[in-house]
Amino acid sequence: MPDLRERYAPDLCVVNGENSAGGLGITERTARELFDIGFHVITLGNHAYRRREAYEYLDSTDRVIRPANFMAGNPGRGYALVEAGGMRVAVINLIGMVQLQAARSPFAEADALLNRLADDADAFVVDFHAEVTSEKVAMGWHLDGRAAAVLGTHTHVPTADARVLPKGTAFISDVGMTGSRASVLGVRWEQALEGFRTQMPQRFETAEEDVWVNAVVVDVNERGLADSIEQVLVPAPEA
Repeated sequence: MPDLRERYAPDLCVVNGENSAGGLGITERTARELFDIGFHVITLGNHAYRRREAYEYLDSTDRVIRPANFMAGNPGRGYALVEAGGMRVAVINLIGMVQLQAARSPFAEADALLNRLADDADAFVVDFHAEVTSEKVAMGWHLDGRAAAVLGTHTHVPTADARVLPKGTAFISDVGMTGSRASVLGVRWEQALEGFRTQMPQRFETAEEDVWVNAVVVDVNERGLADSIEQVLVPAPEA
């Protein structure tokens, strides 16, 4: 983060932290670690509730958000409002319905939140945590011209389709992950391979070799739309 902050001088840093607690879920401790290194908002996804000890923290914080289209009574909230670069930015977290669990359509939820927050935000950034690329691409077109960025997460593999859509929304199907490239989606490759090969349960451990940072940098103009999106794929400096 120090190197990237010096290179890009971002006004707002958002990270998906749902795998920060040993590979599954988040805790107050891991959230604070992410805030301490410079992130402003943490989004989550389908592993948001894997750590029961985090439920009370999710209810108390306004900077760690879970998918807004989960059940309304579930712990946490679905969006954060922050000041960044002289603008009021709404960061919204949504989850897809294809092969994942959601209480409501992410498309209808996005419309409802953009309408509800229209007077409170100058720009919208959406983390769309979804399994299939078709649903993510559809969300990009759905919000084109209404959100500064629609950034796909969940599948851990960075996609090659980063672009600004015709009406001004920066889009990518999946940002990727920060983790080991000598792995299968962050898990030690030997263990993941054994699971596929034998079709038997395996104990997974987080891989730690050859760690890379996957991210994007989006330039947002005074109209709350994107001028550019740049993909960041860099090796993490060794400790």
